[in-house]
Amino acid sequence: MDKIKILQRKIKIDFKNENILLQAITHKSFDSNNNYENLEFLGDRVLGLVVSKKLFELFPNEKVGSLDKKLASLVNKNKCLEVGNLLNLKEFVITGNYKSSKNMVENKIISDCCEAIIGAIYLDRGFEVTKIFILKQWKNLINNAETTFVDAKTRLQEYSLKNFKILPIYKLVSNTGPRHKPKFKVGVKLKNSTYIYAIGSSKKIAEQSAASELLKKINQK
Repeated sequence: MDKIKILQRKIKIDFKNENILLQAITHKSFDSNNNYENLEFLGDRVLGLVVSKKLFELFPNEKVGSLDKKLASLVNKNKCLEVGNLLNLKEFVITGNYKSSKNMVENKIISDCCEAIIGAIYLDRGFEVTKIFILKQWKNLINNAETTFVDAKTRLQEYSLKNFKILPIYKLVSNTGPRHKPKFKVGVKLKNSTYIYAIGSSKKIAEQSAASELLKKINQK
């Protein structure tokens, strides 16, 4: 498939078994059995290992809590989406409605596909090639890791525990839309507050957005 040849040139890696790379860009709406989900699972773990080791080398005197936050800020879905967009993965993902697939590819799919490609590289070419690929794609993100990013959910949790001694309360309001384009509506509240709602392409993204909006409301930006 020409798409596979072009993608290999894009990521600068030649696969021994091109079917593994094909699987890594295949969404379950196109093939419910042979899709990227398992490769995404593997890629997520390999990405975490490579970035963890790099942070361990770069910040030998950092406390574990700080390293954890740096890691979380580097391997989350948003960062995978950034890398996926730089690789223009939207042009390669195969979804169920092939004719309009480019319009159907949502951010979550691009992010998941990025992790699946990492898993595919690991299976086909081994750890060292995968490590080189990750460190190249994440180079600028890791270089900016000097400033620890604390996500909205973590900041809201810290605020709630400090002021109310309890965790924020999240609730899933709805999960609508087709499988390739889901919409999750989530609400979050603190003790004695009303729910603040947000929508996202995954439950985690919706929770982060809701937490961010609530932080703004209580002037904790």
